[in-house]
Amino acid sequence: MPPIIETKALCHVYSPGTPFEHAALTNVNFSAERGEFVGIIGHTGSGKSTLMQHLNGLLKPTSGQVLFDGADIWQSKAFLRKIRFRVGLVFQYPEYQLFEETIFKDIAFGPRNMALDETAVEERVCEAADLVGLPRNLLDKSPFDLSGGQKRRVAIAGVIAMRPDVLILDEPTAGLDPLGRERVLQNIRDYQKNAHATVIMVSHSMEEIASTVDRLFVMNHSKEAMAGTPREVFSHADALTKIGLAVPQVTMVLKRLRELGLPVDASAYTVEQACQALLALRGGDKNA
Repeated sequence: MPPIIETKALCHVYSPGTPFEHAALTNVNFSAERGEFVGIIGHTGSGKSTLMQHLNGLLKPTSGQVLFDGADIWQSKAFLRKIRFRVGLVFQYPEYQLFEETIFKDIAFGPRNMALDETAVEERVCEAADLVGLPRNLLDKSPFDLSGGQKRRVAIAGVIAMRPDVLILDEPTAGLDPLGRERVLQNIRDYQKNAHATVIMVSHSMEEIASTVDRLFVMNHSKEAMAGTPREVFSHADALTKIGLAVPQVTMVLKRLRELGLPVDASAYTVEQACQALLALRGGDKNA
C-alpha cells in the first residue's frame, strides 16, 4: 500500500530563465503514511514552505511528482480540486486570513465550497468547533473579537471542517503563549487521533516538535538532509548544528555530560526521557 502522500524527485525552480532563478527544491523524496505525525525542520530558506505548498497543489512541480494514494495529483483539474479538500493546509499566522463576519461563516467557508447542504455544513462546523475547544455560543460572534489563540483555533477549525485526510500546518503555535501553544497542539493531536489523519507540521521549536511527532524530515538548501525518528535525528546534534538547526536543550545537556565522562544516554530529546536517562545512570552507580 503506497504512502498516503509522497513526492518523487520533486524539483521546483522559481523565476526560471531570469536573473532571479532559484532552485527551492532539488530531487526531494518525501512521504507520510496514513495516521502518521511527521515534522519538517530546516533553516530559513531551506525549502520547507515550498515543499508544503506542493503537497496540496498550490505550487506545480518544475519536475518530479506529488502522489496521493499513489496517484499523481496533477493528472487532471478535477482530481486536483478533490485533493485540495483532502489535503488541508494551515499557513503560518492563519488568523490573518479570517475574513467572514461570524465565526460560523468562517469555519463553514470550506464545507460550503465542497457543495454540501446546509445541514451537513452545520454539522461539520459544530464538530470542528468542538474539536478545537470553541464554545458553540461563540459561533455567531465576530472572529475579530477573539484572543490570538482563539483566532488560531478558528482558522484551524476552518480546515478541519473539510475533514482532510492530511492536515499540513506551518508553525501552528508561532506567537502564542505557552498555554495557547499547548492547547493548539492538543487540538491537532485530537484531530489526528479522532480522524486517523496524517499530520505534517513545520516548526522551529525543537522541544515542541520532538515531543509531538513520530518522524522528522530535515531539509537543507533545497534538499533532504536526513530523516528518521526524533531520537535518530537528534542523535546527530553536531550535523544539525552545522546546517543551522538547534537540538532540544535536554539533548545538549546530556551530550555535554557525556563529553565530561558520564555514561549517560545522550539520545534523549524530551525532559521525561532525560529524567529516565539520569535515573538509569544513578541506578548503575553502586555507590549512589
